[in-house]
Amino acid sequence: MTDKLKQTIKEEVAKLSKENQEVISTFGWENIAEEIGKKNLLLDDEINLFQAEILIVLAGLEDPNFFAQNIENNIGTSKTEAEKIAEEVNQKIFTPISEKILAKIKTSDKVKNASAEQNLNFILSGGDYSAFLEQKENVNNKEAPDTVLPVFFIKK
Repeated sequence: MTDKLKQTIKEEVAKLSKENQEVISTFGWENIAEEIGKKNLLLDDEINLFQAEILIVLAGLEDPNFFAQNIENNIGTSKTEAEKIAEEVNQKIFTPISEKILAKIKTSDKVKNASAEQNLNFILSGGDYSAFLEQKENVNNKEAPDTVLPVFFIKK
């Protein structure tokens, strides 16, 4: 991984919420991505592009449903190979990171005092834990900061 890519990763992760920063920074996805790239016979430059594509999804800048297509277009693999790589990244990186972020949100202080309205929103959303995050009009009538969390919708 180049120094420029390391710096870019650091900058983009710093823009995320505290929960996302902690999970993404400690997960070690860069090494997993490098292993996947080497296993699929990608060159060093292609591995750097591959890691950048993963970062774009982790930062919430790109829809994960376009990940395989982006690998195909930007790295130059076949459609079949790109789909195979994307599925492996989904299993080894996106899904575990998403699960850890959701677990962190569930155990966060922000979720402790859930209201009936939040429970209803959670059920209606199909399991979106952001329904439990504080809103501007919270119980104490204090101003709560807006929270932005990229949630990964992973196609199975």
